[in-house]
Amino acid sequence: MSKNEAILSLRIPKTLNDKLEEIVKKTDRRKSYLVRKALEEYLEDLEDYLIAFERYTEDKEYLTTEEVKRYLEI
Repeated sequence: MSKNEAILSLRIPKTLNDKLEEIVKKTDRRKSYLVRKALEEYLEDLEDYLIAFERYTEDKEYLTTEEVKRYLEI
């Protein structure tokens, strides 16, 4: 392990692990590689959403719950 890396340990549901195992077999990649790539992509997307949300709310003092739900499409 290099000085630029850290170890992360986590628990995931068995169903998620089963899906991960399937992809490992199909792609011949290690679990750590796939999880790292998925995390990188998720964090990049989340950063983009947060920047967009910040820009969307710049001119407002607050958002209603409905505005947040509509914005986040939830």
